[in-house]
Amino acid sequence: AARAGAGDPQALVAPWLDRPADTIRVVLGPQDDAFAADQIAAFLDGPWTVAGRGDRMACFLDGPRLTHARGHDIVSDGIAMGAIQVPGEGLPIVLMADRQSTGGYPKIATVIGPDLGRLAQAQAGTRLRFAAVSIADAVAARRAEAACLAPEIRVEPVVRTAFPSELLLGLNLVDGVVDARR
Repeated sequence: AARAGAGDPQALVAPWLDRPADTIRVVLGPQDDAFAADQIAAFLDGPWTVAGRGDRMACFLDGPRLTHARGHDIVSDGIAMGAIQVPGEGLPIVLMADRQSTGGYPKIATVIGPDLGRLAQAQAGTRLRFAAVSIADAVAARRAEAACLAPEIRVEPVVRTAFPSELLLGLNLVDGVVDARR
């Protein structure tokens, strides 16, 4: 668990694990020019809901359907992890770790690195919005994440003073099978 048990029960032992996915930061592009300004605004306003059909390849989003200014087919080009494609149906798809290497739909934005894990861990039904940031802001967020992960992790031993029956019944107190006849 990410929360401390000894002192303050609300103190985070691992603050980087407290990652609600309510706002996901993105850098617009590389094909945001394939969308009118009102469609960029609709993308950023959302709200979006994480669909149940996502996997390691992609996170599918439900929400307002976006329209393309110049059609939804482009010449296939490389896809970075976190790229957000908008196919012809108008619902964004965030491409994740096992994404394809190239794709032919316009990419309206790209999720910044520090927010990818938050989105990847979002459960189906999670509602979120996107916030556009500059490349400088994305780099600063990456540096802040690295600084947060750099210190040694504090380890706190669990000391039990009570052994309720619920705890004992949940433990495997027998290691292996014993033959009582021997």
